[in-house]
Order: sequence, then C-alpha cells, then structure tokens
Amino acid sequence: MPRTLLRREDGTSNPSPSQARRSFQTVLLIELWERFGYYGIAVLLVLFMVQRMGIEDAQVNLIWGAFSALIFAAPAVGGWIGDKVLGAKRCMVLGGATLALGYLLLSLCGDHLQRLFMALGVIIVGNGLFKANAANLVRRVYEGLDAKLDSAFTLYYMINNIAATVAVLLTPWIKDHWSWHTAFAVCCAGLVIGLINYACMARTLTRMGSLPDTHPLRWDRLAMVLGGSFVALFVAAFVIQHSEIGVDCVYVGAGAILCVFGYMIVNGSRSERAGLVVALILLAEASLFFIFYQQVATSLTLFALRNVDGDQTLFGRHLFNWSPAQYPAINAIWIMLLSPVLAWIYRRLGKRDLPIAAKFAIGFAAVAVGFFVFGFSRHWASGGKVPSWVMILGYGFYSLGELLVAALGLAMISRYVPARMSGFMMGAFFVAAGVSEYLGSVVANLASVPKSVTGPLVSLAIYARLFDNLALLAVAGAVAALALLPLLRRLSAIHETSQLHVERLEDGQAVTAR
Repeated sequence: MPRTLLRREDGTSNPSPSQARRSFQTVLLIELWERFGYYGIAVLLVLFMVQRMGIEDAQVNLIWGAFSALIFAAPAVGGWIGDKVLGAKRCMVLGGATLALGYLLLSLCGDHLQRLFMALGVIIVGNGLFKANAANLVRRVYEGLDAKLDSAFTLYYMINNIAATVAVLLTPWIKDHWSWHTAFAVCCAGLVIGLINYACMARTLTRMGSLPDTHPLRWDRLAMVLGGSFVALFVAAFVIQHSEIGVDCVYVGAGAILCVFGYMIVNGSRSERAGLVVALILLAEASLFFIFYQQVATSLTLFALRNVDGDQTLFGRHLFNWSPAQYPAINAIWIMLLSPVLAWIYRRLGKRDLPIAAKFAIGFAAVAVGFFVFGFSRHWASGGKVPSWVMILGYGFYSLGELLVAALGLAMISRYVPARMSGFMMGAFFVAAGVSEYLGSVVANLASVPKSVTGPLVSLAIYARLFDNLALLAVAGAVAALALLPLLRRLSAIHETSQLHVERLEDGQAVTAR
C-alpha cells in the first residue's frame, strides 16, 4: 500500500527512511548495552551458585527458573506503565538505571545468599521497566510499515546477540582471571555507558514514544512508580527464595493476561478480533519455544560443565579451550551469522514471504534437530566427554529455530495487535515466556545431577535422555504449528482486509478535514 496513506496512532505521518533509521539505531544501541549487562550476569549465575555457593543442581534450576519467570513477566507491568503512566522512553531510561544498580549490587554481594536475592530483585524491577518499552519503541518507529517489521525485529534480535556474544565470551574470562564479582561489575559499567550514549542521541526519538511521552513529566506519577518499584524489589527477592510462590504468581499473572486477552477479543472490532486471535495462537506456540530456551542457561550449561571436552580442535589441531560458561556464545554467534541472511531473504521475498505461522513450524523443526544432535552426542563420547563440535552443531540448528520463533514473536505482536494495546501486549508476550521459562527449569530438573554422582559417564546418560525427549517435544510443536496453519491464514486474511478498509476510511477523513 502507498506509504503516504499510512498514519500513526496520533494522526501524524510516518518519519522519513533516514529519520526512522536514526531512531532505530538509538534504541538498538541502548538495547545492546542492556543485553551486554544481562547476558554477562546470566551466563555466570547458574555456575556461580553451583560452583561458588555449593548449591545443588535441583535448587539452582528452580531459583534460576523463578528469576527467569519474573524477568519475563515483569515487562507486562512495565509496558502498561510506559503506555499509560510515564511514557515508553522515560520507562526505558528508568529501567536501564535500575538495572545498572542491580548489577552493581550483584558485584558487591559477596557469598551472601540474601544479598544475591536482593540484587536479583532489583534486576527484575529494572528489566520490567526496560524490556517491553524498548521493544515498543522499535514498533513505533516502523508503525504502519509491515513490510519492514520482520526485517527490523530480526536485526533487533541480532543486536541482542552481538551483545550476548561479547558478554558471554568476556565475563567468564574476567571471572577466570580476576573474580566472579569483577565480572558482574563490568556488566554494570557497560550499562552506564549505554545510558550516557542514549542521553547523547535522545533527540532522534523526539517524535517517537507513547502518549505520556508527548506531555511534561508528572512528578507525582514518577514518585508513585518509584515507590511501587521499591516495594516490588522486596517482593521479587522473597519470591525467588520461595520458588513455589514464584510459579503461583506467574500463573496468576498469566491467567489475568488471558482474561484481558479474551475481553479484548470479544469486545474488539472485526479487524481487531481476527488479529488478536491470530496473536493468541502464535503466542501459545512461541511460549512452547521458551521451554527449550531455558535449557541454554540450565541443562546445556551444566552439560558443558560435566560432559563436554573444552579442547576445541580443527582437523586434529588444537585451537583454544572453552570455559563451560562460554558455550552459550555459540548460540549468539550463530544468530549473528544467520540474522542478516534471514533478513535478506524476507526482503527478497516481499509479499511472497512465508506467514509467521509457517516460520514457527520450520523453527520448531530446527530446534528438534539441534536437540537430537545433543542427545546423539553420547555415541561420540570418550570417557564421558563429547567433543566441542557437538555444541557448535547443535546450537546452529537451535539458533535457527530461535530466530524463526522467538525473534518473530515480537514482530507478531506488532503486526496483529492494535497500536493502542501494543505496550500491554508486548508485556503479555513476556509473561507467557516467563511461564514457559519456569516450566523449562522444571524440565531441566529431570537431568539434575546429585552431588553423589561425580563420574561423567553417569551424567552423560542423564543429559542425553533429557535432550532426546526435548527433541520429540519440538517435533510435536512443529506438527501442531503446521496443523494450525490453514486457520491462521484465514484469520490473517480477515485481519489484513479489514485493516486496509479502516486505513482507507481514516485517510479519506484526513483528506476531507484538510
């Protein structure tokens, strides 16, 4: 459709391509530094609790599961605050500052478990304010430009993984050469740099943001958000310590999101209703993926610790040695390599591009292949240790699946959800992911290795069995996605036709008004 017919929610026209590019770059750069900090601490936390604090696998998995669930669920509230209270840009900056404080506290916690929980509570609050609003700003930059959404969010996801690659390679190295807490401090410093850079480039987002961003800051609202955040960090720290409460909170939140989702579907217009049903189905499929995603920080990391030979060779020649915490960098490297390829394919295909639902099916098939590789690696083991090439190959297929499901999950929200609901629905996406993250930690506990087990042969059999079962679950996800494809095509056609009609009416009204 001609670009001149497109209007933003407030009736203004879309920015020029150069303006959109500069605005997109501003959000990408602060997102890069935020992801650097998060992945830098995330890749170390499980091993920190297992190796430094001596906590058993089963408890660590549940602590990490509760933390991950709240990390993903908190943006539901943060998205609403950005949409209705403070504004998306202000929330993003406040969230970034809170995250920097959380990383600083983590670097100062020593070996005290209670201080660790408090630092994680601050990180959860900061992530809630930051994450949904950063993604929502990307959507607002390209509002009305559906052809560019998949490409933009794929590149957005690639930037996340550039940060992840650097962080996952750097922080374990810093930990090995200095200390765990020095590595956490570096994560804090990175985010401070990101906030300074954003302050220098903020003018490129002058015309972007949610409705509250267009009005002067209301100090009473800011005080209310700060007070609520202070209470929330204590609640989050308590919930992490009691994982059974954590999962109850996430399920209650998920139920509330579904109820509101149902209300919007019933009371929305015909165009909105069809789009929301599509978004709900795709949201359920994307949620399944995060069970696999959780394995990167849990079962796959502990598998690398106990059963992967860190000696990286090529044609029998030694190249370097991996630290167990560095293997998730392979995932990020693959995503950096594959993201521009997929973005190019999307642009080349144009209107002939596959629907998101079909990409989800292909993504689950790729994840299945990746976990079959991890499971089959027991046949390549020597003394209970598998070669590092197993991680490279398995993560390659898994990363392709991640790009086709998780990365496009955000584009799905942008495409099918009305603009006025976008912040809330971004949050809903993360809540659903949070529920799956906790379920993923429960699944990872199926391969928790007791302290009494010290031999790699026994642990290898435990991990291989889990990976085989996860591969079968991914196959089931691919089959379900294919089965739902005809229904989603019909609903998408209804949504797009109705949306085009609405946009033509709005454009006609705008011309008449002029």
